[in-house]
Amino acid sequence: MSDQIKFIVDNLNKEPFRKNYNLITFDSLEPMQLLQILNDILAEIDPKQIVDIREEMPEQTAKRMLSLLGILKYKPPGNVTDMSTFRQGLVIGSKPVIYPVLHWLLQRTNELKKRAYLARFLIKLEVPSEFLQDETVADTNKQYEELMEAFKTLHKECEQLKTSGFSTAEIRRDISAMEEEKDQLIKRVERLKKRVETVQNHQRMLKIARQLRVEKEREEFLAQQKQEQKNQLFHAVQRLQRVQNQLKSMRHAAADAKPESLMKRLEEEIKFNSYMVTEKFPKELESKKKELHFLQKVVSEPAMGHSDLLELESKINEVNTQINQLIEKKMMRNEPIEGKLSLYRQQASIISRKKEAKADELQETKEKLASLEREVSVKTNQTREFDGTEVLKGDEFKRYVSKLRSKSTVFKKKHQIIAEFKAEFGLLQRTEELLKQRHENIQHQLQTIEEKKGISGYSYTQEELERVSALKSEVDEMKGRTLDDMSEMVKKLNSLVSEKKSALAPVIKELRQLRQKCQEVRGLREECLQEESRYHYTNCMIKNLEVQLRRATDEMKAYVSSDQQEKRKAIREQYTKNIAEQENLGKKLREKQKAVRESHGPNMKQAKMWRDFEQLMECKKQCFLKQQSQTSIGQVLFESSWSSEERTSPEMYWQP
Repeated sequence: MSDQIKFIVDNLNKEPFRKNYNLITFDSLEPMQLLQILNDILAEIDPKQIVDIREEMPEQTAKRMLSLLGILKYKPPGNVTDMSTFRQGLVIGSKPVIYPVLHWLLQRTNELKKRAYLARFLIKLEVPSEFLQDETVADTNKQYEELMEAFKTLHKECEQLKTSGFSTAEIRRDISAMEEEKDQLIKRVERLKKRVETVQNHQRMLKIARQLRVEKEREEFLAQQKQEQKNQLFHAVQRLQRVQNQLKSMRHAAADAKPESLMKRLEEEIKFNSYMVTEKFPKELESKKKELHFLQKVVSEPAMGHSDLLELESKINEVNTQINQLIEKKMMRNEPIEGKLSLYRQQASIISRKKEAKADELQETKEKLASLEREVSVKTNQTREFDGTEVLKGDEFKRYVSKLRSKSTVFKKKHQIIAEFKAEFGLLQRTEELLKQRHENIQHQLQTIEEKKGISGYSYTQEELERVSALKSEVDEMKGRTLDDMSEMVKKLNSLVSEKKSALAPVIKELRQLRQKCQEVRGLREECLQEESRYHYTNCMIKNLEVQLRRATDEMKAYVSSDQQEKRKAIREQYTKNIAEQENLGKKLREKQKAVRESHGPNMKQAKMWRDFEQLMECKKQCFLKQQSQTSIGQVLFESSWSSEERTSPEMYWQP
């Protein structure tokens, strides 16, 4: 056990856990902490297991861990034979149960990662046979199986490629080809750089191009984010619509239902659920447990050969013969009470089978109803996406139909009235046309009569005068109305102004008082600020004076003190020392100045003699160059010049 714990602690302290445990701290962990460690290891194997177990129910945690351990093919140790004991120990975080699981998981983490990855794609989803009768479901299941087989083949090929490796010659060829491509790219980049350098403001253009590339990448990232947010919004809207539909259906069901029907429905549901919980599920659970126990027993036994199978078949045949003999003996007895009991047993078994069949049928019907409701919700969402309207159902649809019928009757009545109006409009239109023709004929006759009498245009003038007089009367009436309206408006405005004045009079009075108070408060605030600034200034002056006083007292203590070290720290001593150093420095500088003044004259004379010597040598150099062309004469001149140089050497004029 200690080796097991040591192995666990060593592996938990390594990557990727880095827990920093020792044997004592690990052994003193609480059950909840042990379960969290187990969950972290399972999450490292399968990332779907990343859960904080404090936020999860213990049964859900145990169920999730047991399902994953079953996928990983974990077998509990020999001392834990009962699966319920193992489950209970896993729920409460028992150390004898958790430690072997941790040891087993940490021993083969990489292998279990691979197994968990494959389990996500290779654990077949069992579809009930009645669902497979549907062609769509059968086709989908067939595609699912084909994809699973394709995944198996691809995974095998991938593993073979991983284990096969590549030859070194191929790798070298690839490396050499990549190096050649790299050289070509470098040369191309250099050529492009040379070409770009001739362009004006190429640095600025490169900078702009770099910014453009960054902005394009940012644009792509933002577009991706926008699409993700659109998808999230779409899913959220769908979820909201589903919840709203459920809420609406529940409200309608609660509003339309009667208490008696609700109670009856609830009683039926309670009876069905109690039957499922007390009778059906325990039987199924017991059968599953027996089957599991039998399978575990089969798995734990060693592999059988052909001889073992023959022996088992012979034993089965013997047991069958014994059973048949017992049945024959029982039939030969022919006891009436036993026969009646067997009859009742048969009837009870038939009834129980029928009950189970009906329960299964009811369960299937409920599942079909749930699937149909999901399909209806999907269809309603699709229709809402197409035209933006909701699909009505149940009583809403009935109300909609009744409303539509009433509207259709109203529509028919209105349509009939409109048809009558149209017919009347046609008659009136025809009457108007006839009257217009008659008026035109009368006007034509009147014009002919006016021409005969010599007063042509009289009727037109009369009509114009009447029209003008009518217009004048209308304008006068409008002017009168506008004047009346304006006077009424002025009266209303005056009344409103007086009302507002009367309403605002107390407010204005209060505002004046508040203004006076505000001015006083402002003056007091300014005075307070001045006093506060004066206080701060006085406080700062006091602090400065305290600092100066403290420095003066420290100086007096240091000056009066008998200790030489303290005396040296005194400012007076420091200043005295500095004054003495400056006086010595001034004395040295004055002595140096005096020496410089005394040696100034001879030094200036010596410098002048050296400048004259330089001029003389330059002159001799020029003479030598002029006389260079005459060899013989030049030789003589050369000797004479050197003799003269010896006579006029610098040592003659130099005075050290």
